[in-house]
Amino acid sequence: QRQPRLAKTGSSGLRRKLYMAAIAAAHHNADVRDQYQRLLRRGKAKMAAIGAAMRKLLHIAFGVLKSQQPYQPRCSTGCSQ
Repeated sequence: QRQPRLAKTGSSGLRRKLYMAAIAAAHHNADVRDQYQRLLRRGKAKMAAIGAAMRKLLHIAFGVLKSQQPYQPRCSTGCSQ
């Protein structure tokens, strides 16, 4: 198997910013951390799990903007936020 890579389509600046945000969120945001760890346990590569975290952050941001409500974590295992 080859190393997974992030797609090069779309805005490289946005991709770069989301990458760093996903790294931080995988450690500090309970929802993103749960998803990241679940993917790693299933055998996914770290880069694929980070890509999924990037997508999750983007969905969270659009949800907050669309609903005009603060972010509410939905994790099922004891959220620390």
